[in-house]
Amino acid sequence: MSVAPATTWLDTLRERAAEHVDVSSLAAFRVLFGLMMCFGTIRFMAYGWVDQFFAEPDFFFHFWGFEWVEVLPPTWMHAAFAALAVLSFLVAIGLFYRFAIVGFFVLFTYVELIDVANYLNHYYLVSLLALLLCFLPANAAWSVDAKLWPRVRRAKIPAFYVWLLRFQVGTVYFYAGVAKIGTDWLIHGQPLNIWLSSRVDTPVIGPFLDIWWIAVAMGWAGMLHDLLMPFLLLSKKTRPYAYAVLVVFHVATGYFFRIGMFPLIMMVSASIFFPPDWPKRWVPERLWPAPGQSQESRRWQTPAMALALAFCLLQVAMPLRFLAYPGNVLWSEQGMRWSWKVMLREKNGAVTFLVDVAGRERAYRVSPSRYLSSHQEREMSGQPDLILQLAHHIGEEYRSKGFEDVEVRVDALVSLNGRKPQAMIDPTVDLMTVDDGVAPAHWILPGPTQPPPRLGRMTMGQ
Repeated sequence: MSVAPATTWLDTLRERAAEHVDVSSLAAFRVLFGLMMCFGTIRFMAYGWVDQFFAEPDFFFHFWGFEWVEVLPPTWMHAAFAALAVLSFLVAIGLFYRFAIVGFFVLFTYVELIDVANYLNHYYLVSLLALLLCFLPANAAWSVDAKLWPRVRRAKIPAFYVWLLRFQVGTVYFYAGVAKIGTDWLIHGQPLNIWLSSRVDTPVIGPFLDIWWIAVAMGWAGMLHDLLMPFLLLSKKTRPYAYAVLVVFHVATGYFFRIGMFPLIMMVSASIFFPPDWPKRWVPERLWPAPGQSQESRRWQTPAMALALAFCLLQVAMPLRFLAYPGNVLWSEQGMRWSWKVMLREKNGAVTFLVDVAGRERAYRVSPSRYLSSHQEREMSGQPDLILQLAHHIGEEYRSKGFEDVEVRVDALVSLNGRKPQAMIDPTVDLMTVDDGVAPAHWILPGPTQPPPRLGRMTMGQ
């Protein structure tokens, strides 16, 4: 007599992942994402940022491995943003959906790869969400093209499609919370103390923002919010209250810190944690497809699950890269990008390049403002790999003018979270002999060891 093998937790998880759930939350996510991106793109164009970031600069910082990405002429960059607006609107209404979302992902990611100085965590998140939507059947409902071209309209999809988006959004919150577990943030209240002290003119609550322990309290609240939010959103009992807290949190941070579209992106993205059928409470029943799912989706479930797992493992690993490097990641920046280390540093620097050429006793002193916009210079001054890129550009420029034996060194004094400025780059190293890469950068000097300052008052009575 044979005995059936015991069901393992992995088998149970696989079965639950394959269970079919309502498609409506995924469709709603697509609509909200498309409308949000359309609004954000139009906003970007209206503020004149296309010219400011892509037409006016003469030099652009490249991501390592993407040095081949070049900016288009100004007319074509404006056309690219107009195309982004159209594509995102098509995503929202579901017209030519697969073409629209793939086109949006490729074009948006291209724009973000043009200049490292423009990198923002939420731009990276948008690219990831768009990439996922390229493979998900998010146009299974509420799509215009479904009425134009008859096909199977699925009202049910495998649960792991929704899980994948939840995982991505939850990863952002969780790693943002983990990153805040540090002495600068939790013990010294920096850089919140710096930023809040500059907002004392805020009506009603302004006088409180100059109190140091308020920054510490807000730091703890921010850490707990980010760290616990994914788990609170997953629980049916705590989800409504957690989402309300999330909205208040992001509205407040958007007001105080002016961080662009990030609060709106997170509020919209977190909606995927609600039950799969939540939009049906707001949309007339006649607009929904009849129950059922295509057999084709079952055929691809196993390889799709494998790809989804690989993507999740990559997203778990990426934020942990900083562990491979010595020192403080907020100082060296190695492993900083793609890691959801949000609002953790305030860096200000003064950088001067020193160019030694054969036959000249004294070095040329070169200001980065000769090559960069004010925005680029501000970003470059605290990021060693950008300093290295500009050093190579300056050195190659001198070589092109006929100078021989060109060496470029740098005098970079940088302040981290209000500390006294100190040298970030070894001034004895010829940066022309250094290549960018993933290896630990020994030409970056150790970061500061002293605690950051405490600004403002300690109590209301002071």
